[in-house]
Amino acid sequence: MQENLARRRRYDRDSVEFSRTLSFTDGLFSIAMTLLIVSVAVPTISDTNSIHELADALHDLVPNFVSFFISFAVIGRYWVAHHTYFSALARIDRGMISLNLVYLAFIAFLPFPTALLGEYFDNPLSIVIYAVTVAIVSGMEVVLFSYAQNHDLLEQKLPKAVFRYGTAMSLVPVVVFLLSIPLAFISTPLAASSWALGLPISALASRWKPEGADALLLG
Repeated sequence: MQENLARRRRYDRDSVEFSRTLSFTDGLFSIAMTLLIVSVAVPTISDTNSIHELADALHDLVPNFVSFFISFAVIGRYWVAHHTYFSALARIDRGMISLNLVYLAFIAFLPFPTALLGEYFDNPLSIVIYAVTVAIVSGMEVVLFSYAQNHDLLEQKLPKAVFRYGTAMSLVPVVVFLLSIPLAFISTPLAASSWALGLPISALASRWKPEGADALLLG
């Protein structure tokens, strides 16, 4: 009876429940990415015909624009990774749906630390909040990936070497963003610049990519 109940709580990829979960996920990603620009308000100036005044006001918004494009790239990268993750699933269950909601909660939260970063870029605490949020999102990728592997949700269970590689790649952003936290108390621009280290590290790690890992796009 318990086995039959467990089976009923699994939903194959051609089921309505699978489609609803995927649609909800994509919708939340698109809303989160759209909300990033909402916090960047059009500046108000006293002389609407003054080029210099408008230029100065726009210059003050540079940190907001930088944080917007950083977060747009980050969320876009997570969406691509999540899309690849879902494409590898043969089925989902209620446990995966619950974990996915936790993951999406931090995706939905990202516009707030993005706005905080744009408004208080020189404040180390804004860097810390942003870095911790992104690290949690990448950490949740590892949780989702491991859950699917261990609960027979993937179309094909991954070889151990491929699974370890995928997990390691997802942990790269966790390490990079957490290491930027102490840097924030030295220099916030230095801390933000250090986030780009994830790209060369991932590229270097790809040299040891095991056979069969080409389909993985995590982190």
